[in-house]
Amino acid sequence: MARETKRELLEKGVALLLKHGYADLGLAGLLEEVGVPKGSFYHHFESKEDFALQAVDLYMEHVHAALDHCLHDQAVPPLARVERFFSLVSDSYRGEGYLGCLLGGLGLELSGVSETFRKKVEQCFNAIGKRLGACLDEAARRGELKPGTDTRALSELLVNCWEGAALRSRMRRSAAPLRQMLDFYLNAVRA
Repeated sequence: MARETKRELLEKGVALLLKHGYADLGLAGLLEEVGVPKGSFYHHFESKEDFALQAVDLYMEHVHAALDHCLHDQAVPPLARVERFFSLVSDSYRGEGYLGCLLGGLGLELSGVSETFRKKVEQCFNAIGKRLGACLDEAARRGELKPGTDTRALSELLVNCWEGAALRSRMRRSAAPLRQMLDFYLNAVRA
């Protein structure tokens, strides 16, 4: 039961962090939504910061599951797998009302004031980039990318561009910036 309560707090917390950010995340409102007393929160988490860091971990579980689902399908060419992953993410954003990426939101809000969050978010972006880079390595071996392409730099650029497009998507409440970015990127890198 305690494990289920903690998971429910984190799941609801991810949604609230996406919607309101860290500073405006009210623990009382979170506890009320989940229906648990205040003492239960501190049974599971040392602090609000600890809670948000664990919420990022949960968010990354979902990201890694989506990466696994899309990038490991050997029946699909590598660049098409990368495109499929970002299309899946875009669909998720649409379902959440174009709130964008939790990592980008927290990174923007907290990286200037919390070294802990800055490092955590950067670590997460690096992990995503590394996974995408492995798929881009395969694309290079198969001749899908322009000869001599630096796949590490290309994967970092992809993450950076996506995060900027996610911000514009949130502002416009539209998938158009995401699609424009991905189409431009894929057209630019294809052999």
